[in-house]
Amino acid sequence: MHFDALTLAAVADELREMLEGGRVQQVVLPDSRSVGLEIYAHRQRHYLLLSAHPLASRVHLVQQKLRRGVPKETPLLLLLRKYVRGAALADVELPVPFERVLFLHFQHPRHGISTLAIEPIGRLGNLILINPAGQILDALVRVPPGDNAQRVLLPRRSYELPPPMDKLPPIPVASTCSRDFPLATDEPLWRSLLKCCAGVSPTLAREAVWRATGDADARTGQGFADAQNALAALWTLAATANWMPGITVDAHDHVIAFAPYELHFCAAFKPTDSISEAIAAFYARPERDASFSADEYAGMRGQVAALVRQAQARVQRQQIALAQDEPELGEARRVRTQAEWLLALASQIEDAQTELVVPLEEGSLTIPLDTKRSPLKQAERMFKRAAKLERAAVFIPKRRAQLEADQAFLQQLETDLHLAQNQPEIAGVREALQAAGFLRQRPNPRDKVQPDRSQPLRFLSPEGFLILVGRNARQNEIVTFKEAGRDDLWLHVRDAPGAHVIIRCGGQPLHAETRRIAAQLAAYFSQQRGEQGVPVAVTRRRFVTRMPGRRLGQVQFRNEETISVPAEMPITEVRVLRENEK
Repeated sequence: MHFDALTLAAVADELREMLEGGRVQQVVLPDSRSVGLEIYAHRQRHYLLLSAHPLASRVHLVQQKLRRGVPKETPLLLLLRKYVRGAALADVELPVPFERVLFLHFQHPRHGISTLAIEPIGRLGNLILINPAGQILDALVRVPPGDNAQRVLLPRRSYELPPPMDKLPPIPVASTCSRDFPLATDEPLWRSLLKCCAGVSPTLAREAVWRATGDADARTGQGFADAQNALAALWTLAATANWMPGITVDAHDHVIAFAPYELHFCAAFKPTDSISEAIAAFYARPERDASFSADEYAGMRGQVAALVRQAQARVQRQQIALAQDEPELGEARRVRTQAEWLLALASQIEDAQTELVVPLEEGSLTIPLDTKRSPLKQAERMFKRAAKLERAAVFIPKRRAQLEADQAFLQQLETDLHLAQNQPEIAGVREALQAAGFLRQRPNPRDKVQPDRSQPLRFLSPEGFLILVGRNARQNEIVTFKEAGRDDLWLHVRDAPGAHVIIRCGGQPLHAETRRIAAQLAAYFSQQRGEQGVPVAVTRRRFVTRMPGRRLGQVQFRNEETISVPAEMPITEVRVLRENEK
């Protein structure tokens, strides 16, 4: 854990300098545990992330615009839009010394003063909107009364600060600490600091121990007073604001820690321009926080990805069930033959007989008998079962083909989602799921997402031929069946979802270089991106047809040749055309 009370103090100083007096222009929920504010201050837009993620709670500015990742409007979001959007950020306050609590005070022209309390305290992290009377308007995570509730966080209840920890402030009172907090001499000194002192993270504790002893892993047996003095010296930064923010990186240049002061006890320290930049660099790796990464649409993309995975799991379960129901080869004929012999020899069967053996030229046929039913009834049941097996033998292959097509379609949507570059394109994947019948619930009409009107990418080859690239199922349909001529070349990665690519050549001869460039585009905008030696099928558009009864963008083709190319963007060899250059 690196985001401690001292880091929050550095963030508060940054927010006072950058945002105080600014006006909130937009409020979004990037994910279910975060709020994003767009604030216009000092003639510039700033984007503030407030996260109460259990494993990554924090507050900092980000470079990219924060996007909506939660489709439904929550009560807290509606209240933030009412009281905070359009309001000025009047003050940034740290109400409790040495604790991770931050108050943002807003002044709205119509609704007056409100306070947004941010508590980035790990698994208990929360965001609470408070009115001037100190009552809770709403909380990101509501906490009802109960045995395990430290405090109740519900609308119309009075807001209370988090209960204070039974720890000492990070100042040198070693004798008191030794008396009230017995120290284990065999444990690391930094752990003792962590147990005894408030507002301390493992990163801050280890740095204080290093500055006191020269060894971050020194034991508690000696040097506790020196370590506490070093800790107190670090805390003077909160008063002087002489921050030195930065990150530490490992041998592979991966960010492994951040701090508002220089770190000496771990890997190479790299200063950054601000503490927000350092925090954002650390959390830019998706495994550290699924709610925030370099992908500004990560929240919305993740929700649609979950829907695609659910649909894939459902198709897989149907395929397994279908395989279990499939009759063995010749089973229907065998059951029907047994029924016919049973009907023919019914008069020869005795009451207690358990099986009927029919001699045949190639051997004998043994038919098990049910002593509780007459031969006629048994034969009737066998005829019905044979008919059912015969129907299954016809139906199951068709159903299997349909499920395989569904599986391929969902793989295509998975690729479409990965390649989507904006909110409408991500929403288009959800719409495709809905249209194909994979979603049971209807979209919320209040979710104002623009429909996907994106167009295929257009490139100009060195020869001057137009190359069209579809990046999702809808665009593939446009490229192949609306914009391509019958004699144009059509390209697609073999045996993998991806883009339909068209070279608008009208049957004219092409240089091998143009084909290679188009094939690289097909490979790059596919599931095989980044691979080497990707096989790409090339044929005339006239040999490409829609697959009967299949989904949008699913085709079959013939008379193709295959070329192998790396799935890399040939950016230096083609010119991207803008919309007005069609």
